[in-house]
Amino acid sequence: MKKIIQFSKFFIPAAIISIVFVAFGVFGYFFNSGFALGVDFQAGLIQEIRIAPTAFNIRWNGEENATLTHDRSNIYIVISGLGVESRTHAFSFNEYSTINSLTNAMKQQLGALDISISQNAGNINSAWLLFSTQSNPLLSPVNPFTIHYLDPNSAPIDISEVRTAMAGFGRGLAVQNLGVPEDRHFMIRIEDKEEGRVSSNEIIQILESYFGAGSIAVIRSDYVGSRFSKDLTDQAGVLISLTLLLVLIYSTIRFKLQYAVGAVIAIMYDVLVIVAFMVWTRMEFTTLSIAAILTILGYSTNNTIIFFDRVRENMRIYSDNKFIDILNISLTGILGRTIITTATTMLAVMALFIFTTGSMKDFALALLIGMTSGVFTTLFIVSGFVNFWENQKIKREKKKLAV
Repeated sequence: MKKIIQFSKFFIPAAIISIVFVAFGVFGYFFNSGFALGVDFQAGLIQEIRIAPTAFNIRWNGEENATLTHDRSNIYIVISGLGVESRTHAFSFNEYSTINSLTNAMKQQLGALDISISQNAGNINSAWLLFSTQSNPLLSPVNPFTIHYLDPNSAPIDISEVRTAMAGFGRGLAVQNLGVPEDRHFMIRIEDKEEGRVSSNEIIQILESYFGAGSIAVIRSDYVGSRFSKDLTDQAGVLISLTLLLVLIYSTIRFKLQYAVGAVIAIMYDVLVIVAFMVWTRMEFTTLSIAAILTILGYSTNNTIIFFDRVRENMRIYSDNKFIDILNISLTGILGRTIITTATTMLAVMALFIFTTGSMKDFALALLIGMTSGVFTTLFIVSGFVNFWENQKIKREKKKLAV
């Protein structure tokens, strides 16, 4: 038989370290006033924007109605009105590869269009055009329909610049980077407890005063009420609680109550480790954070169940050994598998951490912390608790015999 590692020697030190770490996490939660809530958990206005200069503005001076729509490679202008047969004019970016050629074609087919091209934008590739949801698709002679563009070689904009521009909103501000800095793609959340304190136009004005007039393309704008935000928070708590309950029921049926309680304690510890990490590093708590926590719970539970299976098997093989010796034999037996599976999984997660940005990078980091914690809980927390329960059971039986 290979050498048995005496994991039991570390049960008490591991328990002390765990208690200290949990206390440190709880202190951090209150010291830092809770989580750094992301855009998913705050009531307020969500604005998804791209920082892109204006390519050209379109006005309509005709008597009919003109509506502008688009897809990835075409602009469509639909002419309609009372007594007018509806007709659609399509302008393909493949056919008109520059803004000059595109706008010239539009004016030739529709003389009532008034198009003003921004300086130095005429030779820009039409495929780089971006459309803002703020522009009214029904063209008019007064309010222009603004079309933006983003050159792939444009200088990247870091998220810190957007936060600096929006600094006036204080703690009610949350900014997320969507993609890489070269994409200039951001999601902004402004907390609005009073419902109506901030508006989409106000955000655009502030950003344009910092990055330049006409430089903000609004991709999406949504308002999330306080009730929806609260419901989402409550659902997150329900999901985690339900996971704990299901693990408790499953472990009790398949093994024993002491194993089930140990598994739940281990899962709760893994959650607290991730929570402590988030509150001290001020990592934004988003729906991806919930996904990371639930993923870690499943990963840790899998390790724990394998350990319980090995203990049950070894109790039949080494029926004459002490229970603590069976725990050491079982832990030694699963150590190699645990290290290999954790390391290979971490390689995939490490790739996510290195090659992604924003919330996905935070998701990968949370997984790395959680998987490390999961190994620790399986080797020391679960086994230590099961051993403690067994010792208390033996003491109670001895007392009964003494009586």
